[in-house]
Amino acid sequence: MLSRGNHFFPVPVLRLISIICVLPLAAKAANETPAPLPPQAKSVEGILVPVPSEVFHSLDEFHSANWRAVQRPEIVRWKSRGDQVQIALLLGAVIAEGFVAMEAEDSAEVKSVGTKALALARGLGVERSVLRRSRSIMDHTDKAEWDAARKEWDGVLADLEQGMIALKSEPLAQLVSISGWLRGTEGLCVLLLQDFSPERAQIIQQPAMLDYLEKQLVSMPGRKRNHPMVVKMLEGLRKIRSLLDEANGSISEQTVREIGKTCTELVATSSHRPA
Repeated sequence: MLSRGNHFFPVPVLRLISIICVLPLAAKAANETPAPLPPQAKSVEGILVPVPSEVFHSLDEFHSANWRAVQRPEIVRWKSRGDQVQIALLLGAVIAEGFVAMEAEDSAEVKSVGTKALALARGLGVERSVLRRSRSIMDHTDKAEWDAARKEWDGVLADLEQGMIALKSEPLAQLVSISGWLRGTEGLCVLLLQDFSPERAQIIQQPAMLDYLEKQLVSMPGRKRNHPMVVKMLEGLRKIRSLLDEANGSISEQTVREIGKTCTELVATSSHRPA
């Protein structure tokens, strides 16, 4: 158990989901001016990226959570298959796992995440974008300097996304964001189920975020749009939307379990061999 007081990544994330990228956006009609992003996320040339300092601030609100139960160290052991779509999805999940490892103050896992993230970034041609900060993060975690490690993490994702934009890899950057959001949302569901209340569960009511992520997938170039893993991501996002629609504003413990299960299945897609 951790108890550091009230400050809050996701990810998925997470995104969370995550996680991070895991907090709701205000809904908007198709022809209206887009609603402003929450402080936990920002748009960089049309790509949704998390703001780690704000994500951590939100995650810290779960100050009595069992973060070890949220961690999924097996994600770092999943193999890169050489397919860039698979690598991008795995990288997003690994980055979201980094938020959880930081929150758990698990220095060994932070190192594993950093090493894996570098290897995956190399597979996408953007290793240099994250190399310096990754080394610094590992140095700080070795010394248990968690505030300093968080500050360095604050710049990793922006560097990574900018590196992929420079390489004209916007669709891959979008896949990193989507996978990170799914892993972050999965972690958020675990947190909610540790101490469930309908009021707290409203945090996963995110129709505008789902609109944003779905639009990114649908608008991808044909070859990537038809990639089996991208098709599965789109189906999964629509299933999550359906679960939220069925909840009709009153999210039950079972709905949280179903959303978490769907996210778990989608995150696992990044470990598969492309069809």
